[in-house]
Amino acid sequence: MTLIGRTRARGVETLTLDSPHNRNALSAALVGELTDALADCAKDADVRAIVLTHTGNTFSAGADLRDPPPPEALVALLRQILALPKPVVARVTGHVRAGGLGLLAACDISAASQQATFAFTEVHIGVAPAVISLALLPRTDPRALARYYLTGERFTAPEAARIGLLTTAGEDVDEALAPILDGLRRASPQALAETKALLTAKVLEAFDRDAADLTALSARLFSSAQAREGMTAFLERRDPAWVV
Repeated sequence: MTLIGRTRARGVETLTLDSPHNRNALSAALVGELTDALADCAKDADVRAIVLTHTGNTFSAGADLRDPPPPEALVALLRQILALPKPVVARVTGHVRAGGLGLLAACDISAASQQATFAFTEVHIGVAPAVISLALLPRTDPRALARYYLTGERFTAPEAARIGLLTTAGEDVDEALAPILDGLRRASPQALAETKALLTAKVLEAFDRDAADLTALSARLFSSAQAREGMTAFLERRDPAWVV
């Protein structure tokens, strides 16, 4: 079963997360397929830019708790998006949770419809948004992250745009993306690659500095007793024991 759909129009390759049985959760298989698809795009001279989108009403529900990818694989995927010599544009028309927000932050441009909602739900299952912080912390408002990281609250697309998680939010996401994709199609491949490298240099510098520590933190938390209780409670659709 293919978990990543692929289409192309006028130099823009669209990669579609297509794992409806788990709301496009980041399973080991999906992360592997997306990594391979991005690598193909990087090598293809006919691809000017990449759009990352989804089927169904959820862009990504975060890590697949039944089949999670190794932390190193998610780290590698986020870095691949940041370092890819072509712009990566997220197109969101549904909900984004936990690890899915890391994908948005790694993309160069992210657009969402007004129907999209967002939440860092890690604290509700006993872990922290460790690995995805490699992409989020350099690009997102720190006071807003403090609130949403610590509370796990849901927030809207306009709020996501206000805090820097999204580039733009609108009633019609394709209408919002039309001038963006037109601009990318008009840009030279060399100019896009060098301009992206200019924009991501500081992000990648911090990424490489902190990746090992945050990967270790993620592994430690996911193996903890509180995480086991939190994930069990989530799968059983009940409150974890610590809720007061």
